[in-house]
Amino acid sequence: MAAETVPAVAAKGLDAEGFIEREGSLGRVPHPFRPVVAAARDHVLGLFGSRLHSAYLYGSIPRGTARVGRSDLDLLLALNEEPTEADREDVRTLGEALDKEFPQIDGVGSLLYSRTLLLSELERHDMGWFVACLCTPLLGDDLAEYLPRYRPDSLLARETNGDLALLLPRWRERIEGADSDETRRRLVRFLSRHLVRTAFTLVMPRWNGWTSDLPEMTEVFAAYYPERADQVRMAAVLGRSPSADTAVLRTYVDDLGPWLAHEYTRVHGTKTPRP
Repeated sequence: MAAETVPAVAAKGLDAEGFIEREGSLGRVPHPFRPVVAAARDHVLGLFGSRLHSAYLYGSIPRGTARVGRSDLDLLLALNEEPTEADREDVRTLGEALDKEFPQIDGVGSLLYSRTLLLSELERHDMGWFVACLCTPLLGDDLAEYLPRYRPDSLLARETNGDLALLLPRWRERIEGADSDETRRRLVRFLSRHLVRTAFTLVMPRWNGWTSDLPEMTEVFAAYYPERADQVRMAAVLGRSPSADTAVLRTYVDDLGPWLAHEYTRVHGTKTPRP
């Protein structure tokens, strides 16, 4: 069990009443990425038309920290009805087209859900929180208006990242199937970021703040679990500048991931099961 210490990074990201402030805005989008955002907006409208309830940006681009040629474009799309497999394929195709058209970005990550699911009680402290606090409105009626405000408490920690133990077997399958350096590099980036964010939300209620900055997340975690700090610091580095090293991936699913999943369950419990 980790000793309780005072983090070197001062808590932040909350409003005067202790609720998590929404991060990002269209005004913070760096100039090189504005044509990408404009094209994404137009293509999404053309793709879904009246079926689209709303669209959002998230990640480094609306936070203003994106790096040209290194950062991906992250989109969340909410439909007025349940998306079909054909819809998901259309979104994947759109992402590939945007990635090919704009060298400013390194890939497109897209999430596609129904309005009903995003506003459901089951997703209130997971995808609902994600929309309300981490997403920047791009099109349509902002779903955050229908969601509560959120505190960085144990309930939020459990419902956002309390399913790591369930994810590890799937990650092992993806590692086994990674057949190119590019696939492994993208997998290292994805798993690195996921583990750093999970490490941070493990200690988030004690720190009583919010940040999406990977190095800052790492230092907050390190204050509470110094024995694992170097592993998480390295994951933060690889989350920004990933390698294609299979050994890194093996370490994630054989050591850091299982430890983190066990500790997360011990501290916060497990995420409410999904259908």
